[in-house]
Amino acid sequence: MPTTHAAAEESRETSERSAVRTLRRLWPYVRPVRARLFTAAFVAVVASCTGLVFPLVLKWMVDGPVADRDPAGVWLGALYLLLLGLAEALLFGLRRWLVARPLSSVEAGMRADLYGHLQRLPVAFHDRWSSGQLLSRGTTDLMLLRQFLAFPLTFLFVNGVTILVGVLIMLLQDWTLGLVILGPAVPVIITCAVFEKRYAHASRRAQDQVGDLTTVVEESVLGIRIVKGFGRHRSQARAFRELAQTLRGTELRKAGLLATIWGVIVTLPEVAIGAALALGTIQVANGSLSAGTLVAFLSTALALRWPVDSIGFLLAMTQEAATATERYFEVMDATPEADTATATAVGNRSARRNGWAQPAAPGAAPTSAQGKGLRFDNVQFRYPDAPQETPPVLKNITLHIPPGESMALVGATGSGKTTLTALVPRLHELTSGRITLDGADITDMSREELRSKVAVAFEEPTLFSASIADNVLMGAENTAGAAELNRALAVAQADFAHALPDGTDTRVGEQGLTLSGGQRQRLALARAVVGRPRFLVLDDPLSALDVHTEAAVEAALRDVLADTTALIVAHRPSTVLLADRVALLSGGRITAVGTHHELLRTNAEYAHLMSGTGEAEDDR
Repeated sequence: MPTTHAAAEESRETSERSAVRTLRRLWPYVRPVRARLFTAAFVAVVASCTGLVFPLVLKWMVDGPVADRDPAGVWLGALYLLLLGLAEALLFGLRRWLVARPLSSVEAGMRADLYGHLQRLPVAFHDRWSSGQLLSRGTTDLMLLRQFLAFPLTFLFVNGVTILVGVLIMLLQDWTLGLVILGPAVPVIITCAVFEKRYAHASRRAQDQVGDLTTVVEESVLGIRIVKGFGRHRSQARAFRELAQTLRGTELRKAGLLATIWGVIVTLPEVAIGAALALGTIQVANGSLSAGTLVAFLSTALALRWPVDSIGFLLAMTQEAATATERYFEVMDATPEADTATATAVGNRSARRNGWAQPAAPGAAPTSAQGKGLRFDNVQFRYPDAPQETPPVLKNITLHIPPGESMALVGATGSGKTTLTALVPRLHELTSGRITLDGADITDMSREELRSKVAVAFEEPTLFSASIADNVLMGAENTAGAAELNRALAVAQADFAHALPDGTDTRVGEQGLTLSGGQRQRLALARAVVGRPRFLVLDDPLSALDVHTEAAVEAALRDVLADTTALIVAHRPSTVLLADRVALLSGGRITAVGTHHELLRTNAEYAHLMSGTGEAEDDR
C-alpha cells in the first residue's frame, strides 16, 4: 500500500525533530558552493549594517547643520545619505548575483541524485510509495529548499547580526531607552519557540497532503479513459475537492500560526518604540538628551523593524525547508538495490554452507543436469512488507529449464506466476534459495550484467513518451541499429510502426496511450527480443492480441525461442504450445512438470485451467 502522510506524521510525532540537525544534512550539497554563500552572507551583513549608518548621519545633521542653520551642511548630509543608499542597494544586488547560479546548481544536483536513486531502489519500494508523494519531493520540496538557501538561511544570520549591532548602537546612544526597547525580547523569544514547534507539524502535514493531491491528479489524468468510460468524473472531482479542502484547512492553520506570531512580533516592538519615544521626548525637554540623539535612536529602532518583523516568516520558511529536507532524505535513505543484493547474496551463501537448503519440490531436475540453463533451487519468496508470520508467496520452487528450451508457467489467479518471473531479473529479491543462469548465481552478478542476459516482457506493457524506435531499442545494447529494430518489429508483428506518419520515429503519447492495447503489447515484445537475449521471460505477452495476429506472432516467436532459454507465463493453450514443457504452479508450489499433452492426461487441475474455465489474469 502506498505510503501516506498519516503514517509519516505518526512516526514523526513519536520523536522530537530538530530543524537545525535536519538542515545540516544539506551540507554535502552546499559544500561545493560554500565560498560564494559565505561571501554573499558577508556582503549582506555589510549591506544591512550600512543601513544602520543612516541614523548616525541624521544625528550629525540634526545636532549640526540643522541646529546651526547651515544649508551647505544639510546638502552634504543628503549626499552622504544618497551614497549610503546606493551602496546598500548595490551590495544587496551583489548578494543576489552571488547566490543565484550556485543555488540553481544545488537544486539541479539534488534533483538528479533523487532521480538516480529512485532508479536504483527496489520494486518493493515503488510498490509502497505513491507516485504523487515522490513527484512532490522532486519538485515542490526541492523548490522550497532552493528558496531557503537563497533567502532565509542567509537572512536569519544577517538579521541576527543586524539586530545585535542595532541594539548596541541604541544602548550607546542612551542605555535607558535601550532597555525599554529590549523589554519585549523575552515574550518574543517564547512566542517563537512555541510557533516553531506547532508550525513544523502543520508544515509537514501540508506538504504530505500536497503529495496526496498530486497522486489523485496523476491517477485521474492517466486513468481518464476509465473515469470517462464509467462516468466517474463527479466522484473523482468530489475526491479531489475533499483533499483540496483538507489541504486548504491545513494552509489556513499555517496562516493562523503565522498571523499570531506576526501579531506578537509587530505589536510588542511597536509598543516599546512608542514608550521610548515618550521617554526620550521628556529627556529632550529636560535637556538630558539631544534632539539629534533621539532622532538617531528612533531611526535605529525603526531600521530594526524589518529584521525583527521578518523573524516570523523566516522561521516559517525554515520549518518548511526542514520538512522538505526530511521528506527528501526519507527517499534518499531508502536502501538501494545494490545494498539489498549484497545482503541477499551473502545470506544465501551462508544458508547453503550451513545446510539450510529446503528439500526438493515436485518437478526438480536431476542433479546431473545442474549448471546450465535457468535453474530455481528451493526458492522461497515473501514480500518485504509482509508480516513475518504470513506464509511465503512462493515455497520451495525447484525447476530447471535446460539451455535452448522454453517452459510455460501455468497456474490459477494468485498462484504467484508473475512474482516468480520477477525474481529472474531481480525485480524482487528472493527470500531464500538460489536462481542460477548457466550455473552462475544471479545474486553474484551485477544487475547490469544480469539484465543484459535476461529480457522481459510484461502483460501490462509500459511505453515511454519517446519514439517507437527509442522504446524498442531500450531492450538492446547501444550498438543496435535499424536492422535489429526491423527484425524485432517483424517478430512481434509490429510492422504497423512503419505505416505511422513518421515511421519508427513517431512519438507515442504518455504511457503509449495513442496506441491500442495490442499495439503496445507487440512493441513491448519487440523490446524484449531486439537484443537477442540468452534468457527470455515473458509474462503472458500475447493476451491483448486477436487470434490471427497471435498466430503470426507465435510463428515468428518459435524461431526466436529456438535460440534462447525462455520462461513464459501462459493462460491459453495457444501460448502454452509455444513451449517445450509446462510447469504447473499451484498455491505457490510447482506441483507438476511435463509436456502439454502429458499434463492434460494426468493432471486434473491443469486440464481444468486449459479448458477455459480457469483462465484469468494473474494478480501480481
